[in-house]
Amino acid sequence: MSNTDSFIDEVTEEVRRDRLFVLLKRYGWLGGVAVALIVGGTAWREYTNAQSRNAAESLGDALIAATAIDDSAARAQELSQIPTDTAGSTLLVRLSEATALVDAGEPEKAIALLEEVASNGDLALIYRHLASFKALTLQVGSLAIEERRLRLDALAQPGAPLALLASEQIALLDIESGDTAAALSRLTAIAADAAVDQDQRERVLQLITALGGDASAL
Repeated sequence: MSNTDSFIDEVTEEVRRDRLFVLLKRYGWLGGVAVALIVGGTAWREYTNAQSRNAAESLGDALIAATAIDDSAARAQELSQIPTDTAGSTLLVRLSEATALVDAGEPEKAIALLEEVASNGDLALIYRHLASFKALTLQVGSLAIEERRLRLDALAQPGAPLALLASEQIALLDIESGDTAAALSRLTAIAADAAVDQDQRERVLQLITALGGDASAL
């Protein structure tokens, strides 16, 4: 390499350094901001995670303390006072409160509470259906068969999270109404469904046998 080429390379490198220095002076603050954002974001994430853990622990402690109360009415009262700040924690507390109200001999209050949960659009569908299903099971003696059937039909739609359980309840309504053929048809469909769990399947097969159907083929 000639001295001229070497000199040109040195000058070019010097120019590059000068440009880099100018750029750092002009935009170097962006790097500081980026670092601050990264550090701040990490700190905020840790803070929010800690807050979530503390909230979950506080909720758990409150639930344990409330459910340890022997008197059902007092237990329900204590549960009603537990503060909640998320849909999930509200669901957990309200379902526990409804159970305590049933134990305390106040099913009407439990039903109202469950129906309130069932209408909460912030909750996932499965939780709303669970609350609605539980409310219906508490109204066996107070709600007309056709009204119960209408509400259960809404829960038994294909793809619904509690479809098979709701369908089983409808079969029981068929039996209650004296329509054995309809009950057997529905129970057979439940037993043959790929999504049925073992406990429900055994329960359904026993019902089919009790109604005079042939469960051995299922």
